[in-house]
Amino acid sequence: MLTIHAAPLVLPVGAAAVADGAVAVDGDRIAALGPYEEVAAAHPAARVRRWPGLIAPGLRQDRARELLTRCYHPDPREADELGELPLWGEAFERIAATADATRRAGSVRRGLQRMLRHGTTHAAGPFGADDPALRTAVARSGLVVQVAPSPVPVRDGVPDLDPFAAGGDLARTAHGPLTVGGRADLAVFDVPDEAALYGGGPRPCVATVLAGRLVHRER
Repeated sequence: MLTIHAAPLVLPVGAAAVADGAVAVDGDRIAALGPYEEVAAAHPAARVRRWPGLIAPGLRQDRARELLTRCYHPDPREADELGELPLWGEAFERIAATADATRRAGSVRRGLQRMLRHGTTHAAGPFGADDPALRTAVARSGLVVQVAPSPVPVRDGVPDLDPFAAGGDLARTAHGPLTVGGRADLAVFDVPDEAALYGGGPRPCVATVLAGRLVHRER
């Protein structure tokens, strides 16, 4: 079923922003992009999802491998003891020293889910043959693995689930532009404009669309 994702602002990247815009998705492809009234008129039978804020391309996570193999993502049942944020460094090493395959797999699965909740649709790879379980988990998540060099210098230190934490703007953090006929990988942020995506303020991701599927929706 064709779905129209509408928001007060659509930022395609590489093209002009569209106020009161919409992206029509048919299967895993973008069928139309433009002002909501025009897109809706061209597809009158489409289901409409209205979002606050802005629609942008899905984001690329350049430190995905570290987040999945050098961080532990606590189970919600462990929150009282371990907190909710990824554990890195010595805290990770203590857990990794005794974690069995089931616990490691659970951490990877939660890490992938949390990436999706930050608007990530693409992950920097490769995820090689040395860890087939990791490669399988990434494939099952639906994330696209990109091996091209990052346009944003990759920082040292604790990796962050938020791709914008690397300091890049939308054009350098997005997986690529939104184009008609292209794959429907979208991120929706409840912010008023592009400038609000940067800096230290909150930038809640309210929805992530991966190959046309709504894989995250903030409740």
